[in-house]
Amino acid sequence: MNSPYGFWLPLLICYSLVFFSANTIEAETKSRKLRELISKNSISSVVVFGDSTVDPGNNDYIGTAFKSNFPPYGEDFFGHIPTGRFSDGRLVTDYLAEYVGLKETIPPYLDPTLSVEELITGVSFASAGSGFDPLTAKLSGVIPMQQQLNYFREYKARIEKAIGEKKAKELINKAAFLISCGTNDYVVNYFNDPIMQINYTVSAYQKFLLDNAHQLLKGLIDEGARNIGLVGLPPMGCLPVVITLNSISAFHRNCIEKYSSAARSYNEGLQEMLASARRSDINLVYGDIYNPINDMIQNPSKYGFEDINTGCCGTGLIEGSFLCNQESPVCPDPSKFIFWDAVHPTQAAYYNLFKSLRSLVDSFMRG
Repeated sequence: MNSPYGFWLPLLICYSLVFFSANTIEAETKSRKLRELISKNSISSVVVFGDSTVDPGNNDYIGTAFKSNFPPYGEDFFGHIPTGRFSDGRLVTDYLAEYVGLKETIPPYLDPTLSVEELITGVSFASAGSGFDPLTAKLSGVIPMQQQLNYFREYKARIEKAIGEKKAKELINKAAFLISCGTNDYVVNYFNDPIMQINYTVSAYQKFLLDNAHQLLKGLIDEGARNIGLVGLPPMGCLPVVITLNSISAFHRNCIEKYSSAARSYNEGLQEMLASARRSDINLVYGDIYNPINDMIQNPSKYGFEDINTGCCGTGLIEGSFLCNQESPVCPDPSKFIFWDAVHPTQAAYYNLFKSLRSLVDSFMRG
């Protein structure tokens, strides 16, 4: 007796072969394109660690109150979407990724929808509220730096599985690694804790932070990183929230010197640490943000700014994260403000910072 599948079976086999071949060709084409991307770019990827200055939304995926995935955050981002970036638009790292020809934005590593290409061309492990002191991250319930490094190791394994160990090693070797961290350690932790100030002098706490930064640096080098930029601290005493909480009156808004002095001392120590850690096969670069931000504050008209010591969101005196929300009034033109909320710069300020840091990336591109 003839099988009822006699007519359909050859067709099904033929269809399956065609479907399998099409998928194989598509996978091979995608793999070839990714290999070409790694080979042709002098910088293969941008990999980021740190705090809210470089967190594009990792905190969206963890149980913390320190989020910004709601309006008015993101009002100047593509599609006016609040992504979890603590600003009205893009961050420095987004501009840097575009500058080297990879993509317009750096996504958060914890986004479960990321494609292989997104992973390969760069992600951020940063978490708003984090710091080099593990206690700093614990205070805010966010991702500590050691866990960010662990996530990078997980990321590396995923990349090896996707493109092979040899290509993954080449990708990591040619990637630009950027670390922006430390402000929360002073603003949220040290200067906010009288017991901490009894146990540590400012210089002793600085050494503790730099030792932890060095451990992160060593961990990245051990994992294959060869181009690493560490960003210094900003003039912390000029953050609107710091001025508000340390001034007799909210209307007398001068920068608080003890915070900015600590930032300058830390930055000097960071540069010394980087100098001592240099090797012939490692490109270590210091990224100065203190002087560019200070220049914006001292010479605002040069950059088109009109407000230098309050944020655009709410009163601009203390708001940040959930305190800057849908109910908050927002200034009509954020590009006239250095600060978006009482802690974080506007997209306009971040773009100026990007321009000041281009030489850092250029040094990576020169190899």
